[in-house]
This record gives sequence, C-alpha cells and structure tokens, in this order.
Amino acid sequence: MPKKTVESLDVKGKRVLIRVDFNVPMDGTGIGDDRRIRAAIPTIKSVIERGGRAILMSHLGRPKGEGFEETFTLVPVGVRLSELLGRPVAFPSHDCVDADAANAVAQMDDGDVLLLENLRFHPGEKGADLQFANKLAAMGDAYVNDAFGSCHRLDASMVALPTAMGAKPRVVGLLVEKELGFLSEALKDPARPFVVVLGGAKVSDKIGAIERLLPRADAVLIGGAMAYTFVKALGKNVGKSRVEEDRVKDARRMIEQAANTGVELHLPTDHVCSTAFTEDAGDIEVFDDEIKDGYMGLDIGPKTQIQFASVISKAKTVVWNGPMGVFEWAPFRVGTKMVGTAIADATDSGAITIVGGGDSAAAVDEFKLADRMSHVSTGGGASLQMLEGRPFKAIELIEDE
Repeated sequence: MPKKTVESLDVKGKRVLIRVDFNVPMDGTGIGDDRRIRAAIPTIKSVIERGGRAILMSHLGRPKGEGFEETFTLVPVGVRLSELLGRPVAFPSHDCVDADAANAVAQMDDGDVLLLENLRFHPGEKGADLQFANKLAAMGDAYVNDAFGSCHRLDASMVALPTAMGAKPRVVGLLVEKELGFLSEALKDPARPFVVVLGGAKVSDKIGAIERLLPRADAVLIGGAMAYTFVKALGKNVGKSRVEEDRVKDARRMIEQAANTGVELHLPTDHVCSTAFTEDAGDIEVFDDEIKDGYMGLDIGPKTQIQFASVISKAKTVVWNGPMGVFEWAPFRVGTKMVGTAIADATDSGAITIVGGGDSAAAVDEFKLADRMSHVSTGGGASLQMLEGRPFKAIELIEDE
C-alpha cells in the first residue's frame, strides 16, 4: 500500500521526529562519506521550510549501549549537517532522552533543527524497548521514517517509536518514498530486458534475492566471490577461491532452474586470480574456465567483463547488488568498474538502473558513476531485503495513503 509522506503533514509549529540514517563511515574524527547526510536534506527542508521543528534521530556505528562513547558521537555529523543546511543545528546532550534533551526540544522555534545524540548509546534502542520509545515519542507531534538503511531493523526508533506515537501522524520521508518507489516498481513491472547483476562475497547473503529474481529477470549475471560456489557447482576447479560448501547444492539447483525457465544465467568464464589475498603481493594470473590450484579468483576476467557489459548494454532495467571483485584493490577493480560503466551507459540510453547500496554504492562513488545511475540506494541490507520480497515492519507501521 502507498504510504503517507512528509509532504502530507501540516508541520507548522509542530515538533517533527525524523528518524534519519546518519550511520556514515568515519575517518578518525571526520566523515568519510556524507552521502547519507545529503540524502536526508530534502525531508529536513520540507519540514523546516514549512515552519516545522525538525528533531533528528539516528544511530552511528556499534556502541555497547551502555552510555556515551566518544568514538561514536554524532557531533561531527551535526557539524556537517549544519554546513549543508546553511543554518545552526542544535545538539543538546550526551543522552538522547535525558532532561537536557527534552528541555532543548521544548525551547525550539519554528524552522529550528535539533540532532539528538546516538540512539544506540541507550540500551533501549537495540532492545526495541517501549519505555525508551515512549520518552522519544513525548518529544514529538509527528513521526517521519526517512531511514531507509535501517528499515529492515526492529530497533526501538524504527518499530517501537511509531507504535508509541499512538494517534499522532506517522509518515515516510522523501528518501524512503523514493527508495520504496524505485525498488518496488523495478520488480512489479520492469521494462525489458530486465537484467540483474549480483556480486559480493557470500551466496548465502543473496540466495533469497536470486530465488525471487530468477523467475522475473531476463538475465542474471553473477560475479564476486559468490560466483565460485556456482562455478564449483558446475564441476569446475576453482583453486582456493572462496566457496560456501553448504550452498553448492543450492547453486546447482538455481543453475538448473535458470536452464528450465529460459533465463540467461551468466557466470564468469575467466578469472583474475592471485596466490594471496592482498593488493600488492602474490602472483597474479588470468585463467580461462578453470582456476589453477593455489590461486583464488579476485575479479571477473577480461572476457567475462566484455560479456557482462554486452548483456547490460541491451537492458531496459538493471538492478545491481554487489561488486564483481575486490574493487578496493587496484589489480582487482577492473571488473566492477566495467560493469558500473556499462550500467551508467545503459542509463544514458534510457534504461532504469538501480544500485542496491552497500559496496555497490561505494564502488559507483569511487568510480564517479553515481550521478549516471537512476537511483543509488542508501541501504545495502534494506535494499537486499526488498529484492527478496520480505516486508518491513517499520514500513507497515506507517499510515496508508
């Protein structure tokens, strides 16, 4: 069901609790990538430019849940947010629900922005504690879920808080509206050919997505370390490449399913390999078909790169989740870059292209391709769960249109 959005709220003079996803990578005390902060700006502006009072809530990292930890403070995020908004952002306390935080909220004027400290400093956040949620709910007149990257979680701010709001409005923000629109529409009625590109380390992380997408896709391309479980299922030698032995049968079943349903399932036919899992050591070789003992596959090979790019070039819809190799290391990034470039070129030719967050989003950022994609998701785990067709309780608790 379509959900009510922040645009439908009468926010003037109202205290609007906005659950954002400011779980950004940190580089020491600085922010390594502010994409998630920038993604929240439209919703924040929608509230404050219409006279609302924006009270922002987020987690950062994995603190112990036993109180304030300097390493995980949201202070640097508040500073960056203030720069992006061009206005002050209040930051009241080391505790998101203490008296100082409540007093700061009470003193807000229309158009003000306030950022509460890291929700996970409080044990009630990961514990989905209703008493903790009630304290947050008391601070607001409405609740906005704009934290797509956390929508698959059952944390207090995602599930207990909208419940604690009672009859107060509960809506999605503009980012979550956009994410749900792209990811659900891509599966409901995709323009064809519909090509799915999956990569990353583990088959077990992607089985649900593969099983759901195989009957819907015209072609599925599999790269990354997870491909070697499939290659082994074909009876080929994969050297010392990463293989999930307990998933070989699943891989064989999916290969057979693709063959029986006419879906093109493309696996790597050549491989960039090394004798060591490092960037600058070990012997690097390219192998056709089978991998020599003592070597591990760390990127798709040149022939596979060309083949994957060719399939993508004909697509009208592309969903990409997971890199083709260890793209963080120069010798093994070519496959991911070529696939990303092919997807960007497909976008330029009119295709709808969706990058499913996580490492794939990091890759398109690194290769300066993000602006050439239709949509780059802010949530790796959440986007994968959507591709698997599993519902989000956090979204179910939002009011229907």
